[in-house]
Amino acid sequence: MLVIPAIDLKDGHCVRLRQGEMDDATVYGSDPVEMAARWVDQGARRLHLVDLNGAFDGKPVNGEAVMAIARAYPDLPIQIGGGIRSLDTIERYLDAGVNYVIIGTKAVKEPAFVTEACKAFPGAVIVGLDAKNGLVATDGWAEVSNIQATELAKRFEQDGVSSIVYTDISRDGMMQGVNIEATVAMAQASGLKVIASGGVTNMDDIRQLQAVADAGILGAITGRAIYEGELDLAEAQQFCDNAK
Repeated sequence: MLVIPAIDLKDGHCVRLRQGEMDDATVYGSDPVEMAARWVDQGARRLHLVDLNGAFDGKPVNGEAVMAIARAYPDLPIQIGGGIRSLDTIERYLDAGVNYVIIGTKAVKEPAFVTEACKAFPGAVIVGLDAKNGLVATDGWAEVSNIQATELAKRFEQDGVSSIVYTDISRDGMMQGVNIEATVAMAQASGLKVIASGGVTNMDDIRQLQAVADAGILGAITGRAIYEGELDLAEAQQFCDNAK
């Protein structure tokens, strides 16, 4: 299982939000490439980047920072989400050296776009499903639908989606622990590999996720916990490697 550091980009800075609230952001750094270097030095084998402004604007806003990280680490798998609503945007990111694009809002509102994107860019598409009480949220979590996340996930199994990033919004940035049950349910319902997100706080969460990794858990995204020293990235990845 991969332990994946999150670098959330807002106005060019590296931040973390609480429950997706843009006005509740903690700034951790002003140099995204430097932040990437910090996690690479600690053994990160994939980076999770989010263009927070892009998620709200519906188009890339922090694309230059994303591309700068991709240039600095051409051999490091990078996944990017936030504001990816067109095939042109996907193509630009992939051409810049990003490995995976995460389609969130557009996947909910226009599921056929995921089918189209998977055909155009095989193996490069991840679907991001963010849920509040099991219901899918969109537009930077500003809107909550009446669609069950597990039901929507089933729709993408046949499209060739690489994996699903599943976020429990109520736990994101709150340091309250990951929702193991919901994450496993997502993997079982979709038949796809799932990357857990939201609430990954300490080694207990890593141990619990690793224990159910065989259910289809590909990785765990962690943000605030590693930035604030509650979780040691190198230790966490080493634990997962040894648990194989």
